[in-house]
Amino acid sequence: MDTQTLIDFLQPVLALLGDSPWVHAAAVFAISLLAASLLALAFARLVGALVQRTGTSVDDAIMGLLRGPLFWSVVLVGALAAITVLKLPASAVQIGRAVVVSVLIILWSTFLIRFSRVLLTTLSARARPQALVRPQTLPLFNNLVLIVVLALAIYFVFQTWHIDMTAWIASAGIAGIAIGFAAKDTLANLFSGVFILADAPYKIGDYIVLESGERGKVTHIGIRSTRLLTRDDVEVTIPNSIMGNTRVVNESGGPHEKFRVRIKVGVAYGSDIDQVRRVLMEVASNNDQVCRDPEPRVRFRSFGASGLDFELLCWAANPELRGRMLDALNTAVYKRFADEGIEIPYSKHDLYIKESPAQVRP
Repeated sequence: MDTQTLIDFLQPVLALLGDSPWVHAAAVFAISLLAASLLALAFARLVGALVQRTGTSVDDAIMGLLRGPLFWSVVLVGALAAITVLKLPASAVQIGRAVVVSVLIILWSTFLIRFSRVLLTTLSARARPQALVRPQTLPLFNNLVLIVVLALAIYFVFQTWHIDMTAWIASAGIAGIAIGFAAKDTLANLFSGVFILADAPYKIGDYIVLESGERGKVTHIGIRSTRLLTRDDVEVTIPNSIMGNTRVVNESGGPHEKFRVRIKVGVAYGSDIDQVRRVLMEVASNNDQVCRDPEPRVRFRSFGASGLDFELLCWAANPELRGRMLDALNTAVYKRFADEGIEIPYSKHDLYIKESPAQVRP
C-alpha cells in the first residue's frame, strides 16, 4: 500500500494549508472521506443502472455487499496517509499501518464470506440433482469457505504484525496428531459425513435399506450420524462411519420414486390361466393406490410343486405405501379367487397304510 504516492499527488493542495502536519493530516483524511463518498455515489449510479437491467437479484445482493468495503477501504487508505503526513516516529507509523491493514483484512474477509454464501445459495437453488453444490451440500461448502477465509485472514493479520507463525503451525501440527489419535472415531464419522453430503447416495425423505436389515425413512443427515425413522415409528441413529462402509439400498432412488410391489400367488393345476390373468389385472386396476404408469402386469413364473406360480407386478407412488398396498391387494386377490372358483393350492399329505400290523399275542 503506497501512501507516499497519494501524498505526493495531494502536495499542491497541502501546500496551500500552511506547514502544520496536523492540518495536513486532517485535510488528507477529509479528502479521503470525500473521495469515498463520491466513489460510493458513482458506484451506486453506474453499476446500479447496469444491475437493474439484469433479470436476477444476485448481482443486486453482491453490489450491496461490495459498497461498504469499497467506501471504508478508501477511508482507511486516507487514514494511513494522514498518519504518514504527521511525521510520527517510525514505530508509531508501523503500528498505525498494521492496525489499518488488519482492519482492511477483516473487512474484506467478511465480504468474501458473505459473497460466497450468496453465490453458493444461488448455485444450490438452481442446481441439478447430481450437481456438486445443492441444498444438501450447501452447509458443507459454507463451512469450508468460512474455515479457509478465516485461516487466511488470521495468517495475513499475523504477518502484518510480524508475528512468526512457525511455532504456531508446529504446535497446531502436534496438537492435530494428538487429537487425531484421541478422536479417531469422531473424525471417521466427520469425514464420512462430508463424503455422504458430497456424494449424496441418499437424501432426506428417501427410504433406504441397510445391509444389516434396517429399513426406514431418512429424517436427518448430519456431520456425525444419519437418522432413520422405521415403519414402527422408532428412530435409529447410525454413525456415518458405518453408513459410509456398508451397502445401502435406496428404494426412493432411480429415475423416479415409484416402488414396485410383487404379489406372488399360486393356483392349482388345471386352472384357466387366462382367467387368472384377467382376475389379477382387474384387482390391480380396481385399486386406487396402484400407479397407472407404469401399467400393472401379470407374469406366469413357473410350474411349482403344488401349483402354477403367478406374480402380479404393480407400482406404488412411493416406498412408504408398500405395506398397505400389499395388504389391500392380497385381500382383494383372495376374495376374487374365491368368487371366481380359482383354487389356491396348499401343501397336502396323504397317508396310505400298506398293511395292518399283525396282532400281537400275549
